[in-house]
Amino acid sequence: MTFSSKRAPLIKGFLDMLPLCLAVVPWGILCGSLAIQNGFTAVETQAMSLLVFAGSAQLVAIELIAGNTPLLTILFTTFIISSRHFLYGLAVRHKVIDQPMRWRLPVSFVLTDELFAFSHHRKAYRTKTRLIYALSAGFSFYIAWNLWTLIGIVAGSLLPDLTHLGLDFAIATTFIALVIPGIKNLATLATVITAGVMATLLKSQGFELWLVAAALTAMSVGYIISRIQSKTEHNV
Repeated sequence: MTFSSKRAPLIKGFLDMLPLCLAVVPWGILCGSLAIQNGFTAVETQAMSLLVFAGSAQLVAIELIAGNTPLLTILFTTFIISSRHFLYGLAVRHKVIDQPMRWRLPVSFVLTDELFAFSHHRKAYRTKTRLIYALSAGFSFYIAWNLWTLIGIVAGSLLPDLTHLGLDFAIATTFIALVIPGIKNLATLATVITAGVMATLLKSQGFELWLVAAALTAMSVGYIISRIQSKTEHNV
């Protein structure tokens, strides 16, 4: 495969991911600055983005660590938050199972919420051209995330508390943009609504594991509704 033939998917992957790279600018800056302002060193903060590369898990972990939360709670909470990536892997496994390990490993590393949103095409990951496209999109987001984190580290060191600027709203808007297009049936809609309602209620009550409880409750509701729908359709 010549460089000229690789260039097109490289460029397209970068351009397709660019809007999402820009959308998480406030999120990355918040993550970097929040860590600095909670006592993390610049190296620790940047290393978290380089190695963990999971915005929501990073933000939650930073807040839990800063609040002297027990280690077991931190590990369990971040595990639950990040467990969706296991589901992402299962969802695309059949598309990459025939590819060599040198392709599968980097794809698994950059398989974030954003790249998974690009993974629903039936031919995704099945050819070298589409693998190059996916890796270009995934690693461009990885580089952008670490760049925004670096800017947040600098801002957190030089500027007053950035948490009062409302940058965390970027987290909600990014996930809303990713979730809404995927609501195509009643079970998914019920899952989304349940997650939002439960998270709001539990957090307002000061429940420590509000995020975990909301996620598990929402998944249970969605599963029950999907099972009821399947039985109804089968009986009809």
